[in-house]
Amino acid sequence: MSGARERLTDTLYGLGWATVKKLPEPVSVALGRRIADTVWKRRGASVLRLESNLARVVPDAGPERLAELSRAGMRSYMRYWMESFRLPAWSPERIKNGVEVQDIDRVTDTLATGRGVIVALPHLANWDLAGAWVTTKLEVPFTTVAERLKPETLYDRFVAYREGLGMEVLPHQGGSAFGTLARRLRAGGLVCLVADRDLSASGTEVKFFGDTARMPGGPALLAQQTGALLLPVTLWYDDSPVMRGRVHPPVDVPETGTRAEKTSVMTQALADAFATGIAEHPQDWHMLQRLWLDDLEPRQETS
Repeated sequence: MSGARERLTDTLYGLGWATVKKLPEPVSVALGRRIADTVWKRRGASVLRLESNLARVVPDAGPERLAELSRAGMRSYMRYWMESFRLPAWSPERIKNGVEVQDIDRVTDTLATGRGVIVALPHLANWDLAGAWVTTKLEVPFTTVAERLKPETLYDRFVAYREGLGMEVLPHQGGSAFGTLARRLRAGGLVCLVADRDLSASGTEVKFFGDTARMPGGPALLAQQTGALLLPVTLWYDDSPVMRGRVHPPVDVPETGTRAEKTSVMTQALADAFATGIAEHPQDWHMLQRLWLDDLEPRQETS
């Protein structure tokens, strides 16, 4: 990305945070839908990639159904952004009432015993809103990581935004993040990680909707090294202003096998839980990038 384009990107995000949060909620919802529909009608690379990914999730869908799903997907994606731009202006009560999560006791009961918890999520619905709900409704602080974005000023905006919601944010790059996460977990803390896409050489291969993809092995490794409980979580939207969620059964550490073998088994279990949530709510999976290895072969994409 050129310097001029980086500055433009940062400026546009800055305008979004400064302007959208001042709009009445119905106005921001309508604006998000208009933007989503405009982008969807242009059939750009991101929309086509989303549609291609959805074709794997819903293999029996014909062209019309895929088009419906991708349009709903773009609306869901823009709902995420509109909510994110407005979150800093939401009252604590609005945040508390904005999320409902099934089986959240799997998280809270474990933390109450002093055992650390790792929550692993895919790119479903609004993970930032879920995080704000955890810190506001549950009054539980947590630690997460953020990918370094360009320009650096944009990355700084995202870090400041998430820290303003009560999260401890570590940079994704660098070896210190894993050690810090492990210390938080050994102290009985909560770590939340978005974990459905890893294109690095160290990513763990999994079967995902019938084909091979890579997902990060970090959640499984942290569970092995710290004894923390590993819980998959999936999120979704319905027609209400409330985002829904579900805490899936824990992913246990296998009793036998090497560290790599255990990591493979556990990461596959995460992928299976993610697939369950994504299959139930495919329009809320915001995967606008290449994911499966077959899709990466003709064009090695690393961002």
